[in-house]
Amino acid sequence: MKIGITCYPTYGGSGVVATELGMELAARGHEVHFISYAMPFRLAGLDDSPDIAHRISYHEVEVLAYPLFDYPPYALALASQMAEVAEHYRLDLLHVHYAIPHSVSAYLAQAMLAPRRLPVVTTLHGTDITLVGQDRSFLPITRFAIEQADGVTAVSTYLREITEREFGITRPIEVISNFVNCDRYQRSPNQDRRHEFAPKGERLIAHLSNFRPVKNVPDVIEVFARIRCELPARLLLIGDGPERANAEYLVRERNISQDVIFLGKQDNVANILGVADLFLLPSDLESFGLAALEAMACEVPVIATNVGGLPELIHSGEDGCLVAPRDVAAMTSCALELLREPERGRSMGRRARETARARYCSTLIIPRYEAFYRKLLGVPA
Repeated sequence: MKIGITCYPTYGGSGVVATELGMELAARGHEVHFISYAMPFRLAGLDDSPDIAHRISYHEVEVLAYPLFDYPPYALALASQMAEVAEHYRLDLLHVHYAIPHSVSAYLAQAMLAPRRLPVVTTLHGTDITLVGQDRSFLPITRFAIEQADGVTAVSTYLREITEREFGITRPIEVISNFVNCDRYQRSPNQDRRHEFAPKGERLIAHLSNFRPVKNVPDVIEVFARIRCELPARLLLIGDGPERANAEYLVRERNISQDVIFLGKQDNVANILGVADLFLLPSDLESFGLAALEAMACEVPVIATNVGGLPELIHSGEDGCLVAPRDVAAMTSCALELLREPERGRSMGRRARETARARYCSTLIIPRYEAFYRKLLGVPA
């Protein structure tokens, strides 16, 4: 198949999933065309994968600034580029990630190409529904875009249910969860890498996010500060975003700067997560929790909040721990129990990887997307 993919090319979960999906599809022989305003960041290492690079193309959406417009009309430029790429490369379908504005642009591209049929798949990821879509000014067009798509998927049952309830959607929404490449995400045997972060044998705690307020990074720092009072440990903060400056301030205020490492944006997080002992995710809301899954695949026990789609991913007490949002004391208690009993933590980490392998490996999820595409195209399996 020839598949066009549009996503936000930044370090958020929707862009990560869309890019990984494209690379996995290319590895299975499909031709993939990314259409966005910038190259998705996880395509940066594509030159190291010549076996799939020749099946992946990137098409930049250029938005010209006109004095008439206060804001560049990206959605219109995107629709135009979608139609042009679909026509020139004879795409079989468009798969857009994040409802606004991508699904609206895809709808316009469809209309531009009529009477030629170009099916559109929309994948809902989270804040496009729980935050942006519920804004009264966006709710009608978000509902319209979901209803008009030829196929709609959601990354968790929680997200499907909230979409149906809040938007009054009656059309089918198929749950196809996020995934991870289990061959790439696994425990790292590289002790030199671990020694780089913990030269004195300290316990390693990690957090990965785009540092938005919903990720609640201050609680990560507070939990770590309390852990640090009890035993030697270091904190690895992976990612960047609007809350980073505040996080750096809190680290200085708690006088733990010497034990907190801000790693910024990373193209390859597997080799960092693969040496960690514990992963913290105290988000106020997660529609799925991709970062948690990536840690679990690396045999890292996750302590997260009991919100959104996280209970679908983590079985508390078995392959991770779930606590109430903002309950710093409970998160700290669970963390200290696992860190003081390393074998218990390692056992929970192994069970976490078993969960990832049994339910969320790309080898299980990508065929579901392929089957979904074929169904829309009327192609026999």
